[in-house]
Amino acid sequence: MAERDTSRDIDQAASDWTARLDRGPLTSGEEDALQAWLGGDPRARGALLRARALSMFSESAQALGDDFDPAAFEEPGPPRSRRLSRRQALAWTGGAAAAASLVALGVGMPAAGAVISTERGEIRLAPLKDGSTVLLNTASSIRVQDDAEVRRVTLLEGEAYFSVARDPRPFTVEVDGRRLRTTQAGFRVRKLGGSPVDVLVDRGRVDLATPSRVDVALGANTRLLLSAAGQPQPIAPEIVTRELSWREGKLAFEGETLKQAADTFARYSDIRIQIRDPELAREPVTGLFASNDPVGFSRAIARVFDAKVDQRGDDVILTRTAAAQ
Repeated sequence: MAERDTSRDIDQAASDWTARLDRGPLTSGEEDALQAWLGGDPRARGALLRARALSMFSESAQALGDDFDPAAFEEPGPPRSRRLSRRQALAWTGGAAAAASLVALGVGMPAAGAVISTERGEIRLAPLKDGSTVLLNTASSIRVQDDAEVRRVTLLEGEAYFSVARDPRPFTVEVDGRRLRTTQAGFRVRKLGGSPVDVLVDRGRVDLATPSRVDVALGANTRLLLSAAGQPQPIAPEIVTRELSWREGKLAFEGETLKQAADTFARYSDIRIQIRDPELAREPVTGLFASNDPVGFSRAIARVFDAKVDQRGDDVILTRTAAAQ
């Protein structure tokens, strides 16, 4: 019986196939070999999608110039392979993109009571008088009150990341009648449609006021859904990183269905990804992608899942090829 490939073998094969795909169209023999490899191990499709996502990321990073060194953004540790992990890719390319975005924003201090909003596909940084900042995600809106007595922001809709500077006055975020308080922390609050408000604490401590007057404390790497039965849940740091990848204009997926990924892209663009095949819509997606490039995402998906891409105006239609059905 043939020995089963290790995960490292699968990842290496995925990297090799990605390098070959980047060089140009495959021959018919190579196409057959690729499809045979994809069908031979259930891990292959996810590995190729991850490799393709990192390849797309590397192409974007070339614009940073020859002097940019991603190794400077790696976590300290023993020597290892030069191939970047998904988390490292999030760290160094995301950080560079964020730096470029902040330079371009050039926003001023909002007046007390001001409402700050973003359009679809826009990310905006709002600096506050106390040195704190609020980063608004796509299609989001906040109201600010920052004066001598209070530091208060109301999330009206959408998603925002709060980086709170230390100050004797508590910093309060109000959302759907609930209050989150801190003196110094980094945390995200998301309010989308009919879903429960989602709070994720990245660093520091945030307290949720409750009707019983007993505050619920949320520490770093903690998530809480503000529903009737919601309880704080510890989450792994890599999940926090994925959840916050939007701050760098990226979307990170780790096993979500293609339908869920398409719905996420719809928050950031007027281009809609339509999936005509129910089985294709249920395929798991893993990788890191530019939030403003649903077409590039769809093409990567089509290659991995042997699908066809048809763009008609603002609609990108994904269908299975006849051979894959």
